[in-house]
Formats: sequence, structure tokens, C-alpha cells
Amino acid sequence: MSFIEKIALTKIKGIGPKLSRQLLAYFGSVENLFSCPEKELRAVPGISHQLIQHIRCSATFKAAEQEANLIAQHQIQAIWFEDEAYPNRLRHCEDAPLLLYSYGHMNFNGPKMVSIVGTRNATYYGKKIVDELLAGLKEIGAYVVSGLALGIDILAHQACIKQEVPNVAVLGHGLGTIYPDSNRRYVGDIMANGSLLTEFNYRALPEKCNFPMRNRIIAGMSDVTVVVEAGNKGGALITASYANDYNRDVCAYPGGIDQPYSAGCNQLIKDNQAHLIRHAEDLIELMSWQNRTAASPKAVQLSLIPSMNSEQLAVYQYLRDHGETGIDSLAAHLDWPASKMAATLLEMELQGLLHALPGKTYKNL
Repeated sequence: MSFIEKIALTKIKGIGPKLSRQLLAYFGSVENLFSCPEKELRAVPGISHQLIQHIRCSATFKAAEQEANLIAQHQIQAIWFEDEAYPNRLRHCEDAPLLLYSYGHMNFNGPKMVSIVGTRNATYYGKKIVDELLAGLKEIGAYVVSGLALGIDILAHQACIKQEVPNVAVLGHGLGTIYPDSNRRYVGDIMANGSLLTEFNYRALPEKCNFPMRNRIIAGMSDVTVVVEAGNKGGALITASYANDYNRDVCAYPGGIDQPYSAGCNQLIKDNQAHLIRHAEDLIELMSWQNRTAASPKAVQLSLIPSMNSEQLAVYQYLRDHGETGIDSLAAHLDWPASKMAATLLEMELQGLLHALPGKTYKNL
């Protein structure tokens, strides 16, 4: 029943990801939420009578059961936000979806996640950039996130297929369709070394309002968002805005001042909303992803362990086991308040025990 209830929670009219998380925190579990008496729901601040009726509506559960049958029938993986397979970087974004649906075998928690976005009207200049960028990302073992749209998105997926780089296509509709239809031919090759991913139910259509929601997932899953080409308006700029809101790095390739599909990139750079990069090496340097030859991790730092206090040791051991990790993920794992987490990381950085990376990410030295 729990799985049906999880789907049902995502289908309740008037309850989005933020409110869902508040309700789960209040009641402790999705089972408790749906089984509690109506008077307990009325006691929750901000919950209207109409919303209570939506929560207790039997039609919601019927729709959830139908969705569960479709998931089973089409062998779709449903990933709850507390599951290990859920994208770790996305998990701690306050508006992240509670439930994701996936086709394929992509590890959404790869060591280096790069989203590549841009205009649907890609030029030859944009294609050259994508090909060069993917060649560099392959060398460092990065994974790629994009949106299966026309233009830069599909060029990124095609380059990933050619370079055998794991990549995920985040959709603005359900897995029962592919939009645009012209990109359907690439789906098999993407899934061979990646996945399709969406928050929308199986039969959801590609409605205009879905795509900004899709863009927040692209930004939230990634360490850095790269805008290759973009006009003055469009989805790529929305994705860049989400990435900045999530305190993730944003990079953009500059273009000629008379080129309409470089105008958005140039504006991001001018407004200090994106780092200017010229090639993959600039991105790799910015993110401190250079491959280095180093001594065995077990040999390095062992002498430093006795000098660490218990809190520093907890951080060190987590970074040793999980590699580069953001401050939000560390705080969530250790169940520490943000102030304590920030103070401990600063102490360790000053003592030379760890290295701070862009985007409030840390790794052991």
C-alpha cells in the first residue's frame, strides 16, 4: 500500500513538492498522512478544508493504482526521494520532486554530473562546442544531463552516444511518449548507456508548463550547468537560473555580439550569472576536476586522523567513502544544522584537512 500512497501524494491537486515535504515532516510518513483522522489534518497550519478533501479523495487512490499498474506493465523504475537511487544532488533542492520515473540503467549519482543546455536553433558553432566539450568530459569520466529537445540538447545526447558517455534525458512529459517525435530514434542508444527520467505520470503530455519544471531537475541533478548557445529568452536561461538558485556553478560559451543565439550566453556572462569558458579544459579547471596522480588514499591522511576531533573525523570518513560532496548532502547525512556544518568545514579547510571546491562542494586532500 505504501507505494500506492507515494504515487497518490504526487497526484493531489494543490500539493506540490514543498508542501508534500512539510506534510511528511509533520506526520512522519506517507502512511501516517493518509491514515490520520480529519481533525489532525485540520490542525496542520495552512491546510484548508478543500485541501483536506483532496487528500481524502478516493479518486486519487484509484488514479495511483492505475499508475502503479502502468509502471509494472512497462518495467519503469519508480524512485522515491528517500531511495538510494534518487539523484543525491537533486534530493536537497527544496522543490525537488518526491517521485521520479526512469527507463534505463543510469547511475544518477555519478562522480561528476554536467548538464548541457542551449537553444533549439543550434548553429555549426554550437555543434563544434558540444563535440569538443564531450571529448573533454569523457576523459574525466563525467556524466551528462540534458533535455532531449531539438538543437543543443539532442546534439549533446548524440555526442554522448558517439563518445559512449553516460547520459540522462530529462523529459517534460510522461514515459508513454517522446517529444519531439523526431528524437525518438535516439532513445534506444541513450538507454544503452543512460536513462530517460521524468517526474510526470506515464500518460502526461508535453504541455508548455511542464518544461520549466523539467529544467529544474536538469539543474538540480548537476554539479554545473553549461549553456552552449542561447537567445535572449528560452529554456536554457531558465535552467541556468535554477542552477544559480541552487548555488550550482553555471558556465557559458561567449559568441559574437551580432549572433542572436549567443545573446543569452553573453548576457549571463555580463551579469556574472555564468563563468566564461572557451573549451572543456576551462570547465575542468573551474571545477577542480583535473586528473592527478596521487598516493593511495589509505596511505594519505592516516597520520592526520589522530589530530581530528570526533566531528571532523565524521566529515573526513564520509568524504573518504563518498568523494566530492556538497555541504547540503553532508549536513543531511550527519543530521547537523547548517551553522555547525559550515563551521566544521571551515575549521578543516584552515587546518589543511580538506579542499573546498566550487559550488560549496568539498573533498579530502
